[in-house]
Amino acid sequence: MFFWDPTYILVIIGLLISMAASAYVNRTFRRYDTVRSRSGVTGTDAARYILQQSGINDVAVQEISGDLTDNYNGQTKILSLSNSTAQSTSVAAIGVAAHECGHAVQDQRNYIPMRIRTAIVPAANIGSTLSFPLILLGVILGMNHTLINIGIAAFSLALLFQVVTLPVEFNASRRAIRILASGGILAADEVPMVRRVLTAAALTYVAAALSTFLQLLRLIILFGNNDRD
Repeated sequence: MFFWDPTYILVIIGLLISMAASAYVNRTFRRYDTVRSRSGVTGTDAARYILQQSGINDVAVQEISGDLTDNYNGQTKILSLSNSTAQSTSVAAIGVAAHECGHAVQDQRNYIPMRIRTAIVPAANIGSTLSFPLILLGVILGMNHTLINIGIAAFSLALLFQVVTLPVEFNASRRAIRILASGGILAADEVPMVRRVLTAAALTYVAAALSTFLQLLRLIILFGNNDRD
């Protein structure tokens, strides 16, 4: 029952949701990656401009390998832009760079959800790593309820992390759009294009949270009633 059961449909649904979200964001990015901004600035130029305009002088901007591997590290104060973003002058690339700058602004202004997310990262990592081994061990040891429940609780930390991530990502996108709409980088008719790119990107986080929730629901269905066995 543990290795195959009807509840696997929940995992499959989560996988399909994640795949659809990933395909949508890639399709949307590719579409607007062909639209060159009239200002002619690159993603790197846009990031440095936004950081300067936001009064952030302690964040370095670097180019990294990969495609859509852009990220902001609050511990090292480094904003990393992927090859597909750093040197591109497309509205999509500028939007992605602005989104990462949104995280830098959150960090500077002590945005509470971001602080909460950072605080729970260690616990979420440990929980996602140990959850399934604990559940499996509990099953092997004759349905050890304590180990199974600890495993489920550990897995729920991964869901908590993803839920807290949602406001962080949506807020960063709102900040990015507000900055770009203020002028200086994009024209007024280019801002809606960026909004579509960032909305598509945000949906991947929603999809990840839904997928994790479905996996947690499956575990609860399988083992949630073991105390009454």
